[in-house]
Amino acid sequence: MGVLLALGARSVPVVSQGSRYVFAQVIKDVVDFLGLSDDIKPQLSPSELAERYQSVVLDAAIRLCRQMPDEKLDNQLPNRPRSWLVLMHHLFQIPETFLDMEENGVQLTYESLTAAPPSHLQTSESVALFGEQTRSRFRRWWQDAKSSDFDTEVEPYFGKTTRHEMFERTVWHSAQHTRQVASLLEQAGVQPDRPLSSADIQGLPLTDKIWDEG
Repeated sequence: MGVLLALGARSVPVVSQGSRYVFAQVIKDVVDFLGLSDDIKPQLSPSELAERYQSVVLDAAIRLCRQMPDEKLDNQLPNRPRSWLVLMHHLFQIPETFLDMEENGVQLTYESLTAAPPSHLQTSESVALFGEQTRSRFRRWWQDAKSSDFDTEVEPYFGKTTRHEMFERTVWHSAQHTRQVASLLEQAGVQPDRPLSSADIQGLPLTDKIWDEG
């Protein structure tokens, strides 16, 4: 993290060359930064993303968070100053801040995406219930949003992107943290209940790597 701070970056993932860097939150920005010619448009349509998110990713996230023993929530993540509770809460902050932007026009900021869990979300069950509420909100939003134009632009804290790209980022970001929660359950001696499979993340810009290296 010291290298990132020296560059002026506040969050990961980041791609850097010398003293230059770009947030790797949007794949197009990374491709442009590196001067590549890859086709980086989202592989999944908004409808496919919505189905994958509500029926696969969020379902798994809720199920796995509910399995986490409360006595493990203060444990710290590998190579990150973040507790297991904070990670689990953040997993559902991702769709919450996305929906705040979509429904209310609230800009997605780094601070809103990383705010600490409130006092009423301090157990695995309470976080899972928060996830269920967020999933229900997402389903209501999608009923109205599915006929809208996802090629229009939005501007979260990391720069301009299309709604389609922002939607894809929301799905893969949650999916990656869901995979991490399954890994933490294994560390806690708990067998994860139906963690995300390779088929579940197919079409999303994710690799096999679950944790950032130190």
